[in-house]
Amino acid sequence: MDPNFLKQLFQQEFTKIVAVISKSFGLRYIEIAEDIVSETFLVATESWQTKGIPSNPTAWLYTVAKQKTLAYFRRNKIFEEKVIPAMQQKEQPEESFDEFSFSQENIKDSQLKMLFAICTPAIASEAQIGLALRILCGFGIEEIAEAFLSNKETINKRLFRAKEKLRSEKIELELPAEQEIIKRLDNVLHIIYLLFNEGYYSKTQNQILRKELCVEALRLALMLSAYEKTNTPKTNALIALICFHSSRFDARHTPDGDFVLYEQQDESRWNQELIHQGIHFLKCSASGDELTSYHIEAKIAQCHCVKKDSFEKWEEILQLYNRLLSINYSPAAALNRIFALYKVKGAKIALAAIKTLQFEDNHFYFMLLGELYRELDKNKAIANFKTAKSLAKTAVEKETIQQKIDILLGLR
Repeated sequence: MDPNFLKQLFQQEFTKIVAVISKSFGLRYIEIAEDIVSETFLVATESWQTKGIPSNPTAWLYTVAKQKTLAYFRRNKIFEEKVIPAMQQKEQPEESFDEFSFSQENIKDSQLKMLFAICTPAIASEAQIGLALRILCGFGIEEIAEAFLSNKETINKRLFRAKEKLRSEKIELELPAEQEIIKRLDNVLHIIYLLFNEGYYSKTQNQILRKELCVEALRLALMLSAYEKTNTPKTNALIALICFHSSRFDARHTPDGDFVLYEQQDESRWNQELIHQGIHFLKCSASGDELTSYHIEAKIAQCHCVKKDSFEKWEEILQLYNRLLSINYSPAAALNRIFALYKVKGAKIALAAIKTLQFEDNHFYFMLLGELYRELDKNKAIANFKTAKSLAKTAVEKETIQQKIDILLGLR
């Protein structure tokens, strides 16, 4: 049995099963839900290795998870002593728990409510993101630790405290009032944005592109757009951003898995359907009077969906980065603006601008310096590329930078 298949299935279904169990029995049992899902996958691994993968592995998982869930609550008398009285207070029949289901509608409803429950103000922002990566995105503890540049012990403690907060504050797995939804939506969108970024340019795995995380981010964002109260302009702008970037997935790597830079990508491999979807959602985002970073980043991404390298294109991108930095400054945006400046006004002006940034611990900073020196001073270009390689985190990045060095040395 292919371990990658099981890992991908775990990442997809872990989140759904935990959300449905938590919705049916309460967030105070979220750790029990996690244990039940882990046990379900353990049983699946043992069973499928001997009997083969069933024709519908997802349905198999849901059936076993449901059996284990009901068995746990009945065995521990939690069902009779706590769950049923709580249900009776809400005037819901006991039978509804026997019939809790993994229908697509219930999964979507459970995950939407889980998103907003995790984003309660009672939990610190970093803990919200960590919980979301764990509960809604299926990240392992090590992956979350790497994403936060931390260690497993710290992350485990942070997640434990966050779950304790859910219990002590008696957070319900239900959609908050309309005004509270609007307040929490920014955090929800930020979590989805971080998830997509991790998939699009991974910092937690020895690979650059993790397509399954990008697909999960798009699924969660589309889920928000399907609900009237969260179908806002900034939600649509984030979906447009994801669609535009996702359209170039297939062109970003060779059949052998090697990373392909934007300039060398085969435009015929770009997904035109996703580009059209991006245009549709960008138009949907144009209502209202709020301009967010998602709107600007989506427009920049749309510009990159036109391969033609024209002055007009880069001038527009430069102006967009100027606006983006004025409302949401980040080192990545600042460096991307310098590259656009280089395309519009040349290497010398771009070099003068980049030296004011001094991002000495950022390998992208030195990669860009290498690019800017490429035609002005080959030795300085090579030196900066070597520094970038020493700071790069993944083998794929290091290999890409080494290719640039080899070309300058005439070895390729």
